[in-house]
Amino acid sequence: MPGTMPLLEIKDLRRAFYGLDVLRGVDLSVAPGGITGLIGPNGAGKTTLFNVVSGLVPPDAGSIRFDGEEMAGWAPDRISRRGLVRTFQVARGFPKLSVFQHLMLYGRDQPGESLWQAIVGTRAAREREAALAERAWETARFLKLDRLIDNPATALSGGQKKLLEIGRALMAEPRLVLLDEPTAGVNPTLQNEIGERLLELPRRGITVLLIEHDMGFIARLCNPVIVMAEGQVLTQGTFDEVRTDHRVREAYLGRRAA
Repeated sequence: MPGTMPLLEIKDLRRAFYGLDVLRGVDLSVAPGGITGLIGPNGAGKTTLFNVVSGLVPPDAGSIRFDGEEMAGWAPDRISRRGLVRTFQVARGFPKLSVFQHLMLYGRDQPGESLWQAIVGTRAAREREAALAERAWETARFLKLDRLIDNPATALSGGQKKLLEIGRALMAEPRLVLLDEPTAGVNPTLQNEIGERLLELPRRGITVLLIEHDMGFIARLCNPVIVMAEGQVLTQGTFDEVRTDHRVREAYLGRRAA
């Protein structure tokens, strides 16, 4: 959207591990209200970028502005409370907890976070708990996990675990979600289901930046598409524009593709 301030703006972001430069001056921006795809060959630095932006790994240098506020080097919980939340390639969780309990655990402003409120059970705490429970049910319905709401997370299929991971992110009431391979290892039916759910998010005021290796999924969901290679942004544009860019083919296939 021309003239709109980016929701996320990254400039000259750098990070090295043991002397190896993984992010070598990344510049990119994400406009509010859409689904932006982030693609690139293995080793391009995509997941490291997510780790740095979400606060798991501090940057060596560079700027990360979210909604106009500099947050490079912030702790993950502070970033999450600000409205930027990420998911992981491998859905994490607590095996014995049910789907409902998982969702409740990630609700914002949990009354249980305050020891005093947990002990005295204030009216405000009870009201917040009820509001979170309603949100957990609504999130489960949205993701079509409501019929599984009392099941332990271990009973879910791979695709359902991916949906639960997205649900946990939604419980944090985000404005921007970073999704790391939301359909990896998922059967085509559930992949379509995940795609349908993600297309709904911008209508709910949630912007999405996602890493995905399935190009059909990227083509269907994402505009623009940003291509990373060797720790930097190579190009960006519509899916068709980046697909036909000879530099992108070179990055994926090597020099012979030029």
